[in-house]
Amino acid sequence: MAAEMEAKGFEHMGLDGRLLRAVAELGWAVPTAIQARAIPLAMEGRDLLARARTGSGKTGAYGLPVLHKLLGIKEASPAVPQAVRALVLVPSAELARQVGHTLRRLAAFCARQLRVAELCGHSDLAEQRPVLMEQPDIVVGTPGRVLAHVAGHSLALRPWLELLVLDEADLLLSFGFGDDIRALLCHMPKIYQALLVSATLNPELEALQELVLHNPVQVLPPEPRLPGSSQLQQFQLRCPTEEDKFLLLAALLKLRLLRGRALLFVGSLARAFRVKLFLEQFGIAACALNPQLPARSRCHVIAQFNRGLYDYIVATDEEGPAEPPRHRPRRAGTARKGDKKGDKKGDKKAQPPQCPQDPEFGVSRGIDFQNVAAVINFDVPNSVETYIHRVGRTARGDSPGTALTLALPDELEGLRRIEDTLAAENGQSMLQPYEFRMEEIETLRYRCRDAMRAVTKQAVREARLRELRQELLNCEKLKVYFEDNPRDLQALRHDRPLHPANVQPHMGHVPEYLVPPSLRGIADPNPKKRKCPRGAGARRGGRKPRGSGNPLQSFRFARRGNKRGAKGTP
Repeated sequence: MAAEMEAKGFEHMGLDGRLLRAVAELGWAVPTAIQARAIPLAMEGRDLLARARTGSGKTGAYGLPVLHKLLGIKEASPAVPQAVRALVLVPSAELARQVGHTLRRLAAFCARQLRVAELCGHSDLAEQRPVLMEQPDIVVGTPGRVLAHVAGHSLALRPWLELLVLDEADLLLSFGFGDDIRALLCHMPKIYQALLVSATLNPELEALQELVLHNPVQVLPPEPRLPGSSQLQQFQLRCPTEEDKFLLLAALLKLRLLRGRALLFVGSLARAFRVKLFLEQFGIAACALNPQLPARSRCHVIAQFNRGLYDYIVATDEEGPAEPPRHRPRRAGTARKGDKKGDKKGDKKAQPPQCPQDPEFGVSRGIDFQNVAAVINFDVPNSVETYIHRVGRTARGDSPGTALTLALPDELEGLRRIEDTLAAENGQSMLQPYEFRMEEIETLRYRCRDAMRAVTKQAVREARLRELRQELLNCEKLKVYFEDNPRDLQALRHDRPLHPANVQPHMGHVPEYLVPPSLRGIADPNPKKRKCPRGAGARRGGRKPRGSGNPLQSFRFARRGNKRGAKGTP
């Protein structure tokens, strides 16, 4: 039945006509696998336990039945009081904004009947109270912020709440929101429909399922957690030394062998700033997505990236390598909100004085980065789940994508675990070895060494402190100004050089004799500056990647025995 529904389309699901118009406006021709299975069951009023990978359309899978049910309630009883009838809990402020935006687009043709509000850490509780006084139909927020409003009597869930959605449920627990969710359940009515959606179903979720769900139906679409090799090409490259990693990254970006926008994932915040400063030495603009900054600033960074103002973001994820525990470790799901795992051991001394990291921060999963051509795992993820959520930022929908993982000798064990798990799930090896001759870029090695020497631990520390000072200045002095002049806010750039380290001007220019002979017809190390017309990026989704197909195609060299050149392997 689900396969038949998927083939027929949304119009055969019995959805409200206004929702079908919105779906057509969004260009959703046919439902995805999770939508085809979840929407009919949710419309029957069943509790659902659904597994859906990133980019599979899960927001629509629960958003459409939620909106359909609320429209039905209002039409059946026109005199029903206005109240919050649906609550969507998400693990991060950025995801709350994304989900709220998607729900509003789905409700575009019934906006007068249904209102959506987001509650997350981008504004104070007092600023959000007037929004709650209007009794929006749907509230989207993080458990901590929703609980704060419930405790402050500005949000009432009893007795009118009809639907509860837990999006990215496994990440809700890993972020330490388990206690907040349990506390919220005490303020809810006894009867409500619950939908629990998660990218992974693990034993840690069982206790939460028993509390939230009643006789749930499991929705497990027969799909891999990542797209197939025809859409997502995954490669791994083993680097003998740390210097080789940085040399490879410099060659990829400075020679412009990487086409389109890319996310660079590292294992810690200090390391993210180190990579950003390293790229600055070569005149490459990149933005480090800092979890210590407010949600408003982080969302602004992502919005500018989506508009095409810059091409590279260096990011960390929620599951960085842990520091040695100072006390007895807590069980999963019981950590205090705000507890975070530490940075890499080698970068520990480079940390600035303790600055609170936003507990609602998460990058590798849930955030809607648009038109990402490639994901580079500069550091190997510490788990298969983290790898999946990182790589899931590209190849979304029907778009192609590429993932490249760089591994040092001491990271090979983690890489093998990822390879073995993906091979077991897909019946074949998914991470193909990337054939590359390091001797081709040896001419750039001395510049790479100069750049690495310039980026000291003190430079990383100063860069982090400088960014925090700039943010404090923007937040305190310019908050009111930007509210009155929103266009000026768009002029802010988050990829500007921090320059705590000495930048040598000649590093930004690569003469032709340094370009490998086999790449001189492909590489573009000194491109002219491009200007993005005001508003053009927002209308067209940003600059499109140059060329088509695999964005790393020009980076792959011929197999041994073939003609020497920058040619893709079959």
